[in-house]
Amino acid sequence: MNMYTSIFTSLTLSLLAAVSSALQTGHDPIISHLNTSLPAAIPPSLDPFYTAPVGFEYTTPGTILRIRRAPGNFTAVMGSNCSAAYNIVYRTTNSRYLPSWSVTTLLIPSTPLTNSTVSGLGSALLSYLIPYNSVDVDSSPSYILYSSSTPPYGDQLGSGWFVNVPDFEGPTASNVAGIEEAHAVLDSIRAVLSSDLGLAIDAQNALWGYSGGSIAAEWALEFQEQYAPELKITGAALGGLVCNTTYVFDTVGNTMWASHGIAGLLGVTSQYPDAYNYILDHLKPSGPYNKTTFLSIRNMSYDQGHAAFNGQNMYDYFINGRDVMQAEPVKRALQLNTIMTYHGVPQTPLFIYKAIHDEITPINQTDAYVERVCGLGVNVLYQRNTRGGHVDELTNGAARAMTWLTTVLEGRYASIYSTTGCIVQNVTVGESNTGL
Repeated sequence: MNMYTSIFTSLTLSLLAAVSSALQTGHDPIISHLNTSLPAAIPPSLDPFYTAPVGFEYTTPGTILRIRRAPGNFTAVMGSNCSAAYNIVYRTTNSRYLPSWSVTTLLIPSTPLTNSTVSGLGSALLSYLIPYNSVDVDSSPSYILYSSSTPPYGDQLGSGWFVNVPDFEGPTASNVAGIEEAHAVLDSIRAVLSSDLGLAIDAQNALWGYSGGSIAAEWALEFQEQYAPELKITGAALGGLVCNTTYVFDTVGNTMWASHGIAGLLGVTSQYPDAYNYILDHLKPSGPYNKTTFLSIRNMSYDQGHAAFNGQNMYDYFINGRDVMQAEPVKRALQLNTIMTYHGVPQTPLFIYKAIHDEITPINQTDAYVERVCGLGVNVLYQRNTRGGHVDELTNGAARAMTWLTTVLEGRYASIYSTTGCIVQNVTVGESNTGL
């Protein structure tokens, strides 16, 4: 296994060193064995908690459908700064604007920050979007966080912040399906703000995502004004920003990152039956690059997929090669879900950080993104790191993102940073494992 395989997932998990709800249709409150904590976590594909109750589609987006204490030793895994953790099933909307559902995990700090207008309740919420980059539902954050070797959110919880970690790919593990991920993130915030678990309804709330997590975060910002206008997001940190996922499908071919293309194509098309069926119908039935091998990634974690498809080109699996991308149903799904800035304008200040030598998603696309949103009036602090590549910047940028987010969540942003306009800086920070 290439060192970057384990580095990416392990750093994702460690870089940041029983309530019930009634359906709004008048049904009885959802109280069953599904609400009780299990002695240990089991994979989502086997856990009946990861289902939607009958009639969920008649509730409004963000409605809590089920809630439980996170099973087993989850709170202990999160460390001493975490007093409790909950899994919440909530109503959301998929990429085709049909009712769907997802799960989020809410971490409760041992000593909440409380300067809200609602006395005694937590005043800060961070939604952290893990780049799990998998089309296997058993790689969802609510489950894989159990494998953390060190408490991943110790600093954030220690600052008194509530931490929201949504399974933003949803029940079909729709990796990089931008519209679905946007809805899932926004509805997770709606759910936790209404959870009555000690968080003020008017709490400051911010987003943080790196790489695949930046996709979910940025798309949520684009959709916030039209889909969840009542939410007041006070800031977002976007690292390793992936502005055009379809472009990445080409750049990762024949490299160690090849699995990103396969997982991305299957993830987006999982939201569109016509596109997904086209993909299935045009995979080669036999030979070294065949349908069975291609689809095997659906049961792989990110690490497993990374190793299995290292150095391959996903277009070798198709009868029509790269032309598969030009088929109308596939092209339509990708156009709708993989290119940023076409669905809305972020309504909050942004901290964007990127390695100039990023080998997965080119710096010039992020430069263009910043220029575009700045021209539309978004306030941006953009730092271009001269040191390292994509994986390096995950850790090289973490402290800077944390510092910036602290000013946002503690109400000091306006006094420290410019509240209007954009600042672009070249910085030299951290270590490099790429020789750059």
